[in-house]
Amino acid sequence: MNTPVAVIGNGPVGQTAALLLARWGLPVVVLDQRPARDLVGSKAICQQREVLDVWEAVGAGARIAAEGVTWTTARTFHRGSELFSFTFADAGRSAFPPFVNISQSRTEEILDECIAAQPLIDVQWGRRVTRLDQDADGVTLTCADGGQLRAAFVLACPGARCEDLRALLGVRFEGHSFDDRFLICDIRTDLPGWATERRFHFDPEWNPGRQVLVHPCPDSTFRIDWQVPADYDLEAEVASGALDARIRKVIGDRPYEIVWKSVYRFHSRCVDRMRVGRVLLAGDAAHLYSPFGARGLNSGVADAENAAWKIAFVARGWAPEELLESYHTERHAAARENLAVTTATMDFLVPQDDAAATHRRDVLTRAADDPVARAQVDSGRLAEAFWYVDSPLTTPCAERPFAGRPPRGAVPPAGPGILVPDAPVTGGGRFRELARDGFLLLTAPGADVAAAHEAAGRAAAPVRVLELATIDATGALGDALAARPGEVWVIRPDAHVAAVLAAPTAAQITAALDRAAAREESHHGVLPTVR
Repeated sequence: MNTPVAVIGNGPVGQTAALLLARWGLPVVVLDQRPARDLVGSKAICQQREVLDVWEAVGAGARIAAEGVTWTTARTFHRGSELFSFTFADAGRSAFPPFVNISQSRTEEILDECIAAQPLIDVQWGRRVTRLDQDADGVTLTCADGGQLRAAFVLACPGARCEDLRALLGVRFEGHSFDDRFLICDIRTDLPGWATERRFHFDPEWNPGRQVLVHPCPDSTFRIDWQVPADYDLEAEVASGALDARIRKVIGDRPYEIVWKSVYRFHSRCVDRMRVGRVLLAGDAAHLYSPFGARGLNSGVADAENAAWKIAFVARGWAPEELLESYHTERHAAARENLAVTTATMDFLVPQDDAAATHRRDVLTRAADDPVARAQVDSGRLAEAFWYVDSPLTTPCAERPFAGRPPRGAVPPAGPGILVPDAPVTGGGRFRELARDGFLLLTAPGADVAAAHEAAGRAAAPVRVLELATIDATGALGDALAARPGEVWVIRPDAHVAAVLAAPTAAQITAALDRAAAREESHHGVLPTVR
């Protein structure tokens, strides 16, 4: 394909998208309206294990994990007393910890280095897109400087403040904003024992009636978030010395340096359409969440991966254009799930009426001794991979039903729609690495391997067949999958399970592959166009 894919926005979601598209062999042009990279502040610091896996596919995951601070435990306190803590489950033997804290700025620098080594990616700064014109073959982008670019597809991820772009696409960005503000400071200091845990404080004596969140970061830096009133004035607090007093109430009488500080107002918003013809919206351009749960950047990277493989398959003729509609179906469902989770958190943190405030006080008071009340405390359900169990690309399996949202820190059992667990494979490497090279047919012992190879040979897209017994020398993968004799697992290019088939024929495997690539005759829809 000679016509490039255009990526609007060169933040971490756009960078990830560009690298993944290039990994599929597509030329990419990245357009950003800023004159250059602005490496300021920690911003999105909490990178999820599954996101590190995606970044490892483009050469960045291990570097980001090595430089970041690893943490596995989340602790929640009320007025100085610990209510509970939990650690994060791992269905297999993952290469990465559940979360790594590192500044968004440093993540962007590492991704920039990967982009610089990729000849298929052309980055253009100072290019603000002012018009998008679509036709049957592609999209013409017009920039503020008068220049034009022809693209086969567009992935738009320019960040939250892209009202003009959303207007060009005719999408609504509905939701609401919270009145309370949150003060964020990156502080470099020495806090022994705090370097490997996330700490959430309800109503501490040093921020009475409100919340404080503390995250460890590299270089002896700690990110502290205070909930503050709607009329909070940061400049006045700095001038009066009150900010120094606020910080010392948390860290005590020890030397410190403020690396960065800012005040944020949080939003819960989502576009009504994440796909408009050949243009896909991703990241903060498509959805905004409160940060308690680290679902912003992490969900944006999941958007990028979902979009990249589907654009690549359509561009290469491996799948029909209808596959792009599944991007909206799947990622909009993920966005709605994230909105539900983060809005529930904000409603608990910032009660909207007297009844809600009374309920929160009661829950927090009882939580120290009452397990039922403890389960109702909402300090932010941390980011997790979304499950595509209701996707039109997923073939259901009655023997592996989805049981719904799992408990905090847990993962659902492996099955259709779920991200596969990771484990080491024979000869070195990781299972998720193998699963991201195209469609994968994984055959359990007793399965008809010849039928799997026959189905792979019929497929229009790249399909690989692997035998579980051959690649799973330790047994960790088979245990994590709870694989049963005779099964064939159909795994998508984003490492999500498309189907689990019991003793299937070649025709049944082909049907599951066709469904996962939107080749089913029953899967169709009207493609929206730019208004």
